[in-house]
Amino acid sequence: MPVVRLDHETDFDGWRAAARSLRQQGVEPQHVVWTVDGATDLFSPAPPRADEGSAPSGVSEPAPPPASLSPPGEGGFRVPKPFVDLAGQVIRHRSDERFDLLYRLLWRLQETPELMHLLSDADISRAGHFARDVSRAVHKMKAFVRFRLVQDADGEAYVAWFEPAHRVTEATAPFFMKRFANMRFSILTPDVCVHWDLNTLAATPGADPADAPREDALEDYWKTYYASTFNPARLKVAVMRKEMPKRYWRNLPEAALIPDLIAQAEARTSDMVRAAPTEPSRRVVKAAVRNSRDAPWDGQAPTSLEEIAAGVDHCRRCDLWRDATRGVPGEGPRRAKLMFVGEQPGDREDLAGLPFVGPAGQVFDRALAAAGVPRAETWVTNAVKHFKHELAGKRRIHKTPNAGEVAACRWWLDAERRIVRPRVIVALGATAGLAVFGKPTPVATSRGEAFQLPDQARGVVTWHPAFLLRLPDEKARTQAYDAFVEDLKFAWRLVA
Repeated sequence: MPVVRLDHETDFDGWRAAARSLRQQGVEPQHVVWTVDGATDLFSPAPPRADEGSAPSGVSEPAPPPASLSPPGEGGFRVPKPFVDLAGQVIRHRSDERFDLLYRLLWRLQETPELMHLLSDADISRAGHFARDVSRAVHKMKAFVRFRLVQDADGEAYVAWFEPAHRVTEATAPFFMKRFANMRFSILTPDVCVHWDLNTLAATPGADPADAPREDALEDYWKTYYASTFNPARLKVAVMRKEMPKRYWRNLPEAALIPDLIAQAEARTSDMVRAAPTEPSRRVVKAAVRNSRDAPWDGQAPTSLEEIAAGVDHCRRCDLWRDATRGVPGEGPRRAKLMFVGEQPGDREDLAGLPFVGPAGQVFDRALAAAGVPRAETWVTNAVKHFKHELAGKRRIHKTPNAGEVAACRWWLDAERRIVRPRVIVALGATAGLAVFGKPTPVATSRGEAFQLPDQARGVVTWHPAFLLRLPDEKARTQAYDAFVEDLKFAWRLVA
């Protein structure tokens, strides 16, 4: 039985070379033992290194293959690029079965070329699960690494200790190098350490927790920032603990504040509700009222997000304002690179004055987290700013805006696009597609594509989260949700 000894836990090149050789020789998956230097099976014969004999890439010499099999280096085969991309992700997972799983998939691809598209296949599903775990680990590392200031022989440097769920340190290091290009830093982990000296990104063996830096003066600033940006009205403890698992808390300065912030959230929310709303300036309101009566091509264009918010609340360009509680403007940073456009506010949004806070908003938040897209860095708005509905007893039931209402409200959407200037705009549903692209845009046939928009942004269309809630079959909901998450990932990659 051939034994493959890889150089290290993420030795993708070594795995690929060995797997190619074994596949060409016709060695079946159940006859291969995969191991890593220092972790060889006690009863496995020590295989020769690649430079000690003729065995390729650390593979011990198997029994002579049958005459009908091509020897290594002859014949050859091709695999689809999605498999190579998937393998590059899965290899970073901590599961000991990852090498066997990938070689089994490689073996089956010859007989089943369409295997990568069979999402119900057990091996494909397992590999996809591993890849998603790795992707989440990358996202968590980007979110939860905290640097501390230290002094060394060359002056100031920054050091962080992190314990990733999977072996993603080297894959994530270029992100920190680009983000902190002018800062000398080291990220220490149990697997491997990475160091940036302003010129070169280098890796060294893993470190011990005792090497982790202690508190520094910057932590008080970070705690103050975190406390000031904590929104008690949006607190969902279960979601927060899922997205910020406790395993990371001991390395997060702000974690010490979390129990008190949770305990005070209800009281702070009540205080916010009782407090009088902040009124925009008289100049802004006056301009908003004037523009709200004008046709979309006559009014003076808003020049700030404050003007848009005031204008939306006073808008009379269509009749939807008559039955709505208030206008609901967009929300997010002024220079967000990614913009999401929904259809219209729902019942919860109409009462709160905020977009995507109801049931569809909860699905949206969960999908954003799964896709690694930080909502706080995006602009979230709607094609129509007032809640269109009909009464069913005491309930207000959603009604789809018509083309005229979408066209009337496009004045405000265009103003948001002009001020925020996103790189990518995601239309959530057909109504949003009409508002963003100016023409009917079928979701099912337009997903997965990036369309060039006149303002130089790129447009993407996907399902509205509410559509996922309306699907009657759980399997269909799961498939549509997974597709929705993939669309969000696609849009986030376009941003970069």
